[in-house]
Parts: sequence; structure tokens; C-alpha cells
Amino acid sequence: MKRVITISRQFGSAGRTIAKAVAEKLGYAYYDKELIKKVEEKTGFSPEYIEEHGEYAPSKSFFALASSYIGAPRVMGGMSAYDYLWVVQRNAILEIVEKEPCVIVGRCADFILKDRKDALHVFIHAPMEARAKRIVRLYGESEKKPEDRLKDKDSKRAINYKHFTGGTWGDSNNYDLCLNSETIGIDKCVELITELAKLD
Repeated sequence: MKRVITISRQFGSAGRTIAKAVAEKLGYAYYDKELIKKVEEKTGFSPEYIEEHGEYAPSKSFFALASSYIGAPRVMGGMSAYDYLWVVQRNAILEIVEKEPCVIVGRCADFILKDRKDALHVFIHAPMEARAKRIVRLYGESEKKPEDRLKDKDSKRAINYKHFTGGTWGDSNNYDLCLNSETIGIDKCVELITELAKLD
């Protein structure tokens, strides 16, 4: 039985919906916004800041990202606020998995917990068209085209992941299971993940 499930996902792929359903089905704790609360308690950073910078890089290019980290305010031990947030977030994830069986959404949890034998790492993706329709349905229209919103979010996640892990976000080698939520369907994704989680 896998005690820990990490769900990484493309923006608009229903990864969060799938993660929550998996947690409910298995009776596991669910950490997404809940993780933000834990980090807020330890850092004093606002929930908005943690949500934006705990998973998304502040820029689209690695060069600009590096520049923004260099210019970021310094906190404990001379670390930038971004690096300090990463350390606190990483420690919070490590504490959580020791405490209880759980499902964790995003935040490089697959990398942080890559050596745990009791963890199942999943990546949820879907075609651009399906994701574009989903975010418009869930979040409404904006000045940006939905496709541009998707590319922006996913690009920031990829750069953030590269900065802190050295790896490639979305690379199938990082995960035990990669699922296309559009072709497989949300319910089937939930079923597959929960069944795999029950295996020894």
C-alpha cells in the first residue's frame, strides 16, 4: 500500500480535482491549499505570496528567473525569500508524510519524496484544447487567450522545477504514472491511481 501520492499536473488538466477525489476515496489527508496554511504559519508570508511563489517561477525565462532570485529580498541565513520558501515548503512536506497517509498536489513533491518506497508519483496532462475549455469554464475569460494562460502557468512551473530540482517538469521518468485526463476521463484516472496505490 502506498501511503503517499504526489500529483503533478499541467494547468487545466483536472489534476487537482483528481487528487482530491483520490484522497477522498482512499481516506487520505489532502494537501494543496492546506500546505499553504502550514507554510504560512512557519514563514509569516501571505497565502497569496506562498501560492504564487511556492510553485510558480516569477519569470518565463531561466535567465530572468536567476536575476529575480538575485534581486529578491534576503531573509534567514542570507537566503532569498524564494529559496527560504522552498526550504520551509520542503520541510513541511517531509513532516506531513511522516505524520499521515496523504495526497500532495504539486510543489515539487515528486522530487522531494523520490526516494520513498511508499510513494506513488503521478503526472496528469491533457491536450491544449481540452485544457483551454476547462479553464474558461472554471475561471472565466480574461484579457489573455486561454492558450496563453496555459503556456504561461506551465512555463513558470517548469522553470521553478528546474531551478530547485535540476530536473525537467513533466518528464515521464520522474513519475510512476502519467495519465491523459481527457482521453482516459477523470473518473478512470481516479480509479487507476487508487488501485495502484493499494498494491504492495
